[in-house]
Amino acid sequence: MMTDRPDLGVAQTALKIHFGYDAFRAGQDEAIESVLAGRDTLVVLPTGGGKSLCYQVPALLLPGLTVVVSPLISLMKDQVDALTARGLPATFINSTLSGGEVSDRMARVRRGDVKLLYVAPERFDAGALAERLCEVGVSLFAVDEAHCVSEWGHDFRPSYLRLAQVRQRLGSPPAVALTATATPHVRTDIARQLRMERPHTIITGFDRTNLRLQVVPARTEQEKDDTLVAIMREHEGLAIVYAATRKAVERVALTLTRSRIPALAYHAGLDDVHRHDVQEQFMRGDVRAIVATNAFGMGIDKANVRLVVHHAMPGTLEAYYQEAGRAGRDGLPAGVFLLHAFQDRFTHEFFIKGAHPDRAVIEEVYSLMQREADSTGRVSGDAERLARLVRGKVTSREVEGALRVLASAGAYRNDPESGAVVHLRMLATPERVKRELDAASLELGLLRALWRMAGAALQAGTLVDLDRLPPGFGGAAGALPVLEQLRGGQFIDWARTDGGPRLVNAERPLATFPLDWAGLDRRRSAELAKLDTMQQYAYTRGCRRGFVLRYFGDPAATATCGNCDICLGTHVPQSRERRAP
Repeated sequence: MMTDRPDLGVAQTALKIHFGYDAFRAGQDEAIESVLAGRDTLVVLPTGGGKSLCYQVPALLLPGLTVVVSPLISLMKDQVDALTARGLPATFINSTLSGGEVSDRMARVRRGDVKLLYVAPERFDAGALAERLCEVGVSLFAVDEAHCVSEWGHDFRPSYLRLAQVRQRLGSPPAVALTATATPHVRTDIARQLRMERPHTIITGFDRTNLRLQVVPARTEQEKDDTLVAIMREHEGLAIVYAATRKAVERVALTLTRSRIPALAYHAGLDDVHRHDVQEQFMRGDVRAIVATNAFGMGIDKANVRLVVHHAMPGTLEAYYQEAGRAGRDGLPAGVFLLHAFQDRFTHEFFIKGAHPDRAVIEEVYSLMQREADSTGRVSGDAERLARLVRGKVTSREVEGALRVLASAGAYRNDPESGAVVHLRMLATPERVKRELDAASLELGLLRALWRMAGAALQAGTLVDLDRLPPGFGGAAGALPVLEQLRGGQFIDWARTDGGPRLVNAERPLATFPLDWAGLDRRRSAELAKLDTMQQYAYTRGCRRGFVLRYFGDPAATATCGNCDICLGTHVPQSRERRAP
């Protein structure tokens, strides 16, 4: 029997009761109405536009669970903390939790005590998490930072490519995909990759007329530091300063502090308590400036930031404009400064090379791991150790990139300490199995399920995650006693495996895995092209706002804006020549 869906009026009431707002912002009402109607929905709202409410409000009104995929662990925790502080039923599952903590949270989900469940995309790669959530009943599948699903997006993540299959495993609920920065090409790719059916697309304008975009040439780090201090002294109000690395963040924060400009460092290397304390001091206005990597600002609604300064050029125009958009959310004038040197691109080229290593690096890493693996495929040591052992000059970042590529192809995995992953090898022939095991026995049923999961690889021995067995077997806890009976009958041999990095089958040649070499080259080229576009923005002699809006396909783009350094005539041109720092 069909039930009436909640409408926008009910959503507005929920907004007031649970979040304290009197009305939706531009685009939110249309997005929420679409989600409540059960339509696939693509939402492109600018930074500070309130994307999260587009699934949080519907989650409270829909009958089942809302599963939210989020790529950043720190952002996930911040959002759940904010929701629970309002008394709203939310929790998260990611790699920071122990097995016991995950079990406790899943028990709450099964009891119906949770309406919003935030999940890191990688958590769906192993185990039967999606199937267990499907049993509970999923009303909405929300994909935050949806540009991560597109190889043309500015923060492509391979784990996002599997979200279409995850959605299917969840029971194919309606989906809402959300992003702040997506070109027309990326928007089309998001819908395609998530298999969204004729999605209703909501796009609010990218134009932020209150932001004054400016680029300041600075050839050395000292020039950048001096310029930053001068900017901070010439402009009043709260500021966010973005630096490229954690080391740079710490150094720049110290530089400002020594210049009597109160500043704190914020990056992912700080523990949760320290990060939260820094964030709270900034929100209260106790400190004037935060110096941060791009980890700062995600999901934070601080309206009166008057300055955003990039101490180094970001790698993409999307990242730049998203971070710039954290200034002036109150609609009042705000300044956005990019301190630019040609050599800024070298850091990004290093990161791109690490994220998308050459084929020769990947093949060498796999070959090394084959030599290093024990009988269960386990490999000891981290990326730094492997980098030292690989032939040729290879960085640990390139090794990490190679491992991600191998994992996406199913050749490598990094198992949690769950006890559910076992190394299993068939000893008996199919004829003996049929002859000696009763057709209705649990043992034969388990062997058939294992064969469907792993196929012929069982004959040579392979890793199997018992938590991915069909629900009737009770996961690892139910399967382990049956495996022991099968071993006693000489049907199989099996062994528990510790968590950690391992090859799925150390005897299997790399060429037999589905590695997309052309796709890897394509993504590397796409990231380098985005880096080129970002540098073109820094060197442009035309209106900066027009450059940005044309890139995002916004029809509001004009030849002049009257409010950037080019249009105001205050820009000092810089040479494109490569200069030594």
